[in-house]
Amino acid sequence: MRVLVTGAAGHIGTHVRDDLLAHGHQVVATDLVPVEDPRLAAEYTGDLRDPDVVRNAMDGVEAVVHLGAIPHPNGPDPSALYATNCLTAHRVLEEAGRTGVHRVVAASSLAAVGLAWSPVPQSPRYVPLDEEHPTLVQDPYGLSKLALEEAARAAHRRWGTGIVCMRFPFTGTGERLAGQLAAVREDPGGHRMDLWGWLDTRDAATAVRRALEVALTGCLVLNVTAPDTSSPLPTAELMERFHPGVPAFTELIGRTSLFDNRACSELLGFRPPHRPH
Repeated sequence: MRVLVTGAAGHIGTHVRDDLLAHGHQVVATDLVPVEDPRLAAEYTGDLRDPDVVRNAMDGVEAVVHLGAIPHPNGPDPSALYATNCLTAHRVLEEAGRTGVHRVVAASSLAAVGLAWSPVPQSPRYVPLDEEHPTLVQDPYGLSKLALEEAARAAHRRWGTGIVCMRFPFTGTGERLAGQLAAVREDPGGHRMDLWGWLDTRDAATAVRRALEVALTGCLVLNVTAPDTSSPLPTAELMERFHPGVPAFTELIGRTSLFDNRACSELLGFRPPHRPH
């Protein structure tokens, strides 16, 4: 397929374009900064808030991977962050539908649940968290990801586009992942709000490609995380220490993840193979 990757210069975007190219797809890249890669079919530098940038980059593509967004709520203007992420998501989804793109894979986030960046400490209502867990979101980043998911549903209703919104946790590999694991090991309580979720970025890229390639219909929201936690401590101990009293709907054996990934496994036929330890 000829695939447009937005945010192609970013951490996940770099791995996604490498994976797609390695599996025979053509990649069109766009980002705020130039993506200098001679393997690309085309490259567009510009802001996704500009409709001409989106329109030009979308020309002739069959599928889209939308990764371009402000990736955290730590900027000086929360409203601008929210507006930027919502506008860029809507522009990409609208243009994809208008031009007849058959599949869009969009990076949502487990922040859409509302725990990871919450300014007020919270606990989940139950574990493992599935895609139906009620939203607890307070921060502008998580709110923008909820808006992306709703925009995706609206685009599917209007245009019939097949869309997969992937709720990613922290993603990393190499030194980036090693640093995260060391921080969690040193202070597991400091990561209680993200429920010690993680995913090797190589697995994130594979999951994106699988979501492009497999036969799917509708608009889907999927948890995409590793099947274990980023902490060396047993999961039951983590919950007892940092989220006491939260109901567990399955036995928390060993270092099992606190996110329900069954839908990802069943629909994409994919289970992340990389382990942190």
